[in-house]
Amino acid sequence: MSDIRQIPLFPNLPTSAEDLNRHSELRHTIPLFQQYLTREGKSEHTIKAFSSDLQLLAEHTGETTAVGQYTTTMLNTFLEWLEYGRGVPCSRKSYARRVTTLKVYFKWLHTIGAIPHDPAKAVLQRSGPAPLATVLAPDEVQAAIFAARQMKRGEEPDTRPEVLFRLLLDTGIKKSETAALTPKDIDRTDPKAPVLVVKHKARNVYKERKIELSPDWVRLLDAYLAQYQPQNTIFNCTTRNLEYILTDIGDAAGIPHKISFEMLRWTCAVRDTRAGQTEDYIREKLGLSPISWVETHNKIKKLVERHLRDEGAGV
Repeated sequence: MSDIRQIPLFPNLPTSAEDLNRHSELRHTIPLFQQYLTREGKSEHTIKAFSSDLQLLAEHTGETTAVGQYTTTMLNTFLEWLEYGRGVPCSRKSYARRVTTLKVYFKWLHTIGAIPHDPAKAVLQRSGPAPLATVLAPDEVQAAIFAARQMKRGEEPDTRPEVLFRLLLDTGIKKSETAALTPKDIDRTDPKAPVLVVKHKARNVYKERKIELSPDWVRLLDAYLAQYQPQNTIFNCTTRNLEYILTDIGDAAGIPHKISFEMLRWTCAVRDTRAGQTEDYIREKLGLSPISWVETHNKIKKLVERHLRDEGAGV
């Protein structure tokens, strides 16, 4: 295929797919790729996810990299960086989507003739079951709670670490759900049995689920609200800052794993299973459909079995 393309009047600012060629910078192709996805009928969520994935590629390789410079080796190196070099957990689901992003993006560039070859075509999508999640052992949970409490008693007392850690440990809610919480989502009708009302959207229908809370946590929350006085959501900071707080707790507790929202969600499920809670209770608490629960439940059982083996072996 000929590499000769129509050169736009302002080559650094392409206005249509026809303006793109192998010398076009990655950053200038993303808006046009978004337009392509829109025309293909992709959802807003998908477009945002794909765009975010390409921003990560730009972060790793440089946003001014010409699209014609990408090779299969470069893309495989990028994927390896996502898993092991970025310092942020990359779940199997996220990894699979990012491979899909690369394949859709570079296939589009190749189809419109902007690049002579598709470097993502040879990138392999992994198969097989995802590895079991890492969850906190009982002694690690206690160490983390102690570390969070010490942050509340330091030279600059901070109630937020303990409020956040115990909330996620007890409820297993997701990062997005945590960020959206407001004081009104805490039902205090019965002071002895407060309830967290989690609102979520499924298939354009707003639903909610109720999760039991500890009265002790609510008292801790009140101390936090008095300290921070948030105007809207309970946590008046970015989710990235919340992730940093969890990392700080793990470091202070001497835990060898990086504590994350996902880790605490799985830890919550394992703790509830070991405490004898029913499957329906845990499924509804996590906000999972009966279909998605099947695979999740199997993983929880394996995690419980692994914990029991480790404890029996004195690990």
